[in-house]
Amino acid sequence: MTRPTLRAIERGDPGVTLGSYANVLHCLGLERDLANVAREDVLGRKLQDAELTPAPAPARRKARARDDG
Repeated sequence: MTRPTLRAIERGDPGVTLGSYANVLHCLGLERDLANVAREDVLGRKLQDAELTPAPAPARRKARARDDG
């Protein structure tokens, strides 16, 4: 594993492959904790669902009648 990849893992970079995370967990003797990655996250799911709720549409303004005269 390259040093930049390891630094990215330490920063929690979402672009790092799952295999790289698995390698680090294995080296640390924490490979059993990999099952926790896919564990149900009730709070995380609620936050994700809240972000998916569409924002209300902005109110449309009524067009003013032009007075040309």
